[in-house]
Amino acid sequence: MDQPTPRRAARHDADHRGAGKLIVFLALLGLIGGGAFAALRYYEGCKDPPGGPARDVAFTVQDGATGEQVLDDLHERGLVSCGGFVGNALFRTTGKSEEIRAGSYTLTTGMTLDRIVDVLTTPPPEIPTVRLTIPPGFRLTEIAERVQEALGIPAKRFLARANSGDFAIPGYLRKGKSLEGFLFPETYRVPKRATADQVIQMLLDQFELEVQDLPWVNARDLGMSRYEIVVVASMIEEEAAVDGDRPLIAGVIYNRLQEGITLGIDATLLYDDPTPESGLTTPDLEFDSPYNTRINPGLPPTPIASPYLWSLERALEPADTRFYYYVLCGADGSHRFAVTLEEHNRNVDECL
Repeated sequence: MDQPTPRRAARHDADHRGAGKLIVFLALLGLIGGGAFAALRYYEGCKDPPGGPARDVAFTVQDGATGEQVLDDLHERGLVSCGGFVGNALFRTTGKSEEIRAGSYTLTTGMTLDRIVDVLTTPPPEIPTVRLTIPPGFRLTEIAERVQEALGIPAKRFLARANSGDFAIPGYLRKGKSLEGFLFPETYRVPKRATADQVIQMLLDQFELEVQDLPWVNARDLGMSRYEIVVVASMIEEEAAVDGDRPLIAGVIYNRLQEGITLGIDATLLYDDPTPESGLTTPDLEFDSPYNTRINPGLPPTPIASPYLWSLERALEPADTRFYYYVLCGADGSHRFAVTLEEHNRNVDECL
């Protein structure tokens, strides 16, 4: 019997090895194809919104947030099906991932990604506004009249809300008090249909923003609360017409308070003048009012006007002076100051 030659045996083994490689290749190809199919199904599924009943979701885009951060937040809130690499890839295909606007939105589960992106990139409708200017030194009655002129809100309604005691500024103004002195004087753009409460809150918010960096630690050294500092600042605002006088008038106020001398500031009496049409008369000087600082020691019970920053700054940083008196003495509204009553009386004779 013939025996197989070694060459034919080697060829038979090679055929078996070739078949095995083909099977492995085909198996790998099947795995790759199956994986690709699964990946494709996952990708397509990520395009669909999450299932479940529709519900509103409050969603906030922080200022400076990237598209990737926004997409991840959307995924965490259950508004899109996928986050991570695939979700961000889909997000970028919208072409608007870098146009997202910071702000607060109400989104609904079940919205498509394209619809969500439309909401997050569409500017809000422009709200008609009006210009409202509150000059420094305005009191509540004057602010109410200015609000009525600009917005049509009746002055009586505005005053009723401003005196309601419903508003507060933590650390400065507690509830139950009038807002006199705390509606910050500035020029505002106010929504045309704003309510009295909305206007008031806008002005109070501006006060809080403007004064936050003032040296309030000085109030304690001066023996004053923050509310009392605003009272002092309102008097400075009404008394001083020249910037250089403000720290000196502040110094006079604190010197007289320290010595228990009545302030004698006519601007406080004018605030509660029973006959404002005729100015201050001799009988007015004896008028029994808590705002009459000629006869009552200490501060008036409330601010008498809305002070600007320059007066608030001087109320916290008064001049270190020995002056106790001043009198108006100049066409520019400047004052002449004195240490003694005798010197003051001479200034009065020369200036008035």
